[in-house]
Amino acid sequence: MLKIGITGGIGTGKSFVSKIFKSMGIAFYDADKEAKDIMVKSDIIRKGLINEFGSETYGEDGALNRKWLADKVFKDPEKLELLNGIVHPVVIQDALDWTEKQRGAYSLKEAALLYESGSYKSLDYTILVAASLDLRLKRVMKRDHVSKEEVLDRMSRQMPEEEKKGYADFIIVNDEVTPLLPQVLAIHRKLLEI
Repeated sequence: MLKIGITGGIGTGKSFVSKIFKSMGIAFYDADKEAKDIMVKSDIIRKGLINEFGSETYGEDGALNRKWLADKVFKDPEKLELLNGIVHPVVIQDALDWTEKQRGAYSLKEAALLYESGSYKSLDYTILVAASLDLRLKRVMKRDHVSKEEVLDRMSRQMPEEEKKGYADFIIVNDEVTPLLPQVLAIHRKLLEI
């Protein structure tokens, strides 16, 4: 079975495009959602995070103190890299284990940091969902009720879209003009042929 990754910067609509593939019966792994669960369940991650960031990382009930951790790492690139170095390998392995259990022509893994984390290296092909900066800003500001500056700050922590295009095997344009379904179906047919 082929292992396919799908990604895109914040506000490109990668989750929406992923839902189209999922509605066609494609096995689907949401790396960002799974990472949230794994950060609570994995003893390796728990020990690593407590070692690096302190016992405040988890509450007395065992829940991850997400806001506290986010405040600690998102303004400090070195701490963010440290966090990702603890979490990403475990999530990448979980996705590989999940893929081994799937059946069909291909499975799809959605991850916001597919290229940044290096997890694209364990995949056969990748799909990038792309949209203009203005459209991405508008979408995220409306969805998350945040300022333009806050969205730009989030975007600054992701690989630029132009750089991602150099890694992508397929690109889906989500500009609210070009129909999505024909693009998804064309990629689906190519993957079935492979």
